[in-house]
Amino acid sequence: MRTPDFWQRDGGFPGGILAPLGWCYGLAGKIRFALTRPTKSSVPVICIGNLVTGGAGKTPVAINLARRLIAGGRNVHFLTRGYGGSLAGPVRVDPNIHTAVDVGDEALLLARVAPAWVARDRAQGVVAAEDDSPDVIIMDDGFQNPSVAKDLSLLVIDGAFGFGNGYVFPAGPLRESVGSALARADAVILICGDDAGINNILTARGNTLPILRAQSNPGPEAEDIKEKPVVAFAGIANPEKFFRALRESGCEVKSTHAFDDHHPFTRIDLGYLRADAESLNARLVTTEKDAARLSPEDLETISVLTMSLDWADETSLDATLSPLFSD
Repeated sequence: MRTPDFWQRDGGFPGGILAPLGWCYGLAGKIRFALTRPTKSSVPVICIGNLVTGGAGKTPVAINLARRLIAGGRNVHFLTRGYGGSLAGPVRVDPNIHTAVDVGDEALLLARVAPAWVARDRAQGVVAAEDDSPDVIIMDDGFQNPSVAKDLSLLVIDGAFGFGNGYVFPAGPLRESVGSALARADAVILICGDDAGINNILTARGNTLPILRAQSNPGPEAEDIKEKPVVAFAGIANPEKFFRALRESGCEVKSTHAFDDHHPFTRIDLGYLRADAESLNARLVTTEKDAARLSPEDLETISVLTMSLDWADETSLDATLSPLFSD
């Protein structure tokens, strides 16, 4: 689903009316944590989570940290639920066999970097991954899942979107209250500036967690489409974020098409998009995540813009990770 507009508005209708349902949702989460005995892995588990329903940038952070640890000689494995995929797992993703229909788009992106496991039961996923003797397991999402004990929990926040209207789902975008999330996190990762005033909000709440800042920047493909007419489409939680990145990269965005997160593109969808691009004498362009749901033949006529993370203070990042490997 795409983010409802009212999730970004303070108070009012219907967020305020739905607030009691959000309170019940949050309470159910607290009860689940209280009643669950988490599985403890024999290797360090890093959880990359967030507070809002999708779109904060968890997967890019997970990939960036994995590459960092791999460069340091660590054997990294990923664990993800496999949103949008049909396989319940635990199953190790094989990009030569599995498609997004099987394991979801995010799992395919992760598997390009390191071994990735899909498991709806994350505790079972940890046990399966351990059989391959990793040095560390990175969970893409799962911060609100109590079934696995985390050695390091990193809370990713999009500095542009922030916490939306501040309500818990379904009244707003929050998966739980800000306070309860901060109590379980070890550090905050703030991406893309701080237009939403997150630093002030956290300070007002007495936050003492390290705040690691990172900027999401377009990949090298941006040069190929810079100053050229494009028709952009995206099936992610916050499509406007991608469209804005294209404009800021200097692309001449002729039209945009937003789809639901993890949308399975059909022949009808692609035919409509190609017709629009042809009428505007423009090139189709999409996200790396969306590209994972398209066939190689489809991608012959579609440009893909990747995004990368640049850290403001790599020393602080290393200081956050290093206690996991003090041996």
